[in-house]
This record gives sequence, structure tokens and C-alpha cells, in this order.
Amino acid sequence: MTNRHLVVAEALFELEREMRSLELWESQSPSREALASSQPFAVDTLRFPQWLQFIFIPRLYQLVEHRSSLPVDCGVAPMAEEYFRPLSVNSDQLVNQLQEIDQLLSHK
Repeated sequence: MTNRHLVVAEALFELEREMRSLELWESQSPSREALASSQPFAVDTLRFPQWLQFIFIPRLYQLVEHRSSLPVDCGVAPMAEEYFRPLSVNSDQLVNQLQEIDQLLSHK
């Protein structure tokens, strides 16, 4: 595993930990139909935390595990900011974690 893959894996682990601490981690997966959405962030079928848990995190873990090429551009944090803005969830650390992942994947 390359150093970059390892750093991304650690960031994903921290993202999952933060989602669990905010009680955003779900024990049951959405339907196959909901997961098959072709819309960005699956906005038509999933809430943003579900998209993170069931699509974003698993896909990145799969790339890390297989030492595949990682995305070269990522911009998930702005979506998180928009999603959590009207909610009464202390999402600062979660957004910060996503900013870190965005930077890791975007080589910034």
C-alpha cells in the first residue's frame, strides 16, 4: 500500500468515527434501487450521510484496498456544508474531515 493510500484509509476511518459519534451511521443499508442512483451524491434517493456511508466511503476503501488509482479531484466538503447548514448537528469536525479527504485526493 502506498503512503497516499494509507493516509486516505486513515482519513476514511476518522470520517467513519466522526459519523458514528454524531449518530449518523446507520445499521441497515438502503435498498439496491436507492444505491443505484445516477444523480450526484444520490440526492434523489439518499440523505447525504447515507451517501457517505454506503457509496463514498466503501468506494474509496475499495480503491485503497486494491491499490487502485485514487480520484484526482474531490469536492465533497462543500456538499456537507450545504447539507448540514440548516440542521442542528455539530458537523464542524465532519466537514473538516471531508475537507482533508478532498485535499488528499485533489493533491492540494
